[in-house]
Amino acid sequence: MKKKIAIEGMSCGHCVAHVEKALKELQEVVNVQVDLPGKNAVVELKSEVGDEVLSQIIDDAGYDVVSIEDL
Repeated sequence: MKKKIAIEGMSCGHCVAHVEKALKELQEVVNVQVDLPGKNAVVELKSEVGDEVLSQIIDDAGYDVVSIEDL
């Protein structure tokens, strides 16, 4: 299962690393690929995780979620 998360507020490599680290702390996350120019992250999950959980993790890291879509 994969989800694509559109994220606002990332501006550098540090931002990318911060988002990746925050998402990888969730046990269900298998892999995270953050695309700075595309302003999104693709998250691969081993089990269902609610969009509100992913959104809260990114919000707590200091960034804004624009949308989340299933891939």
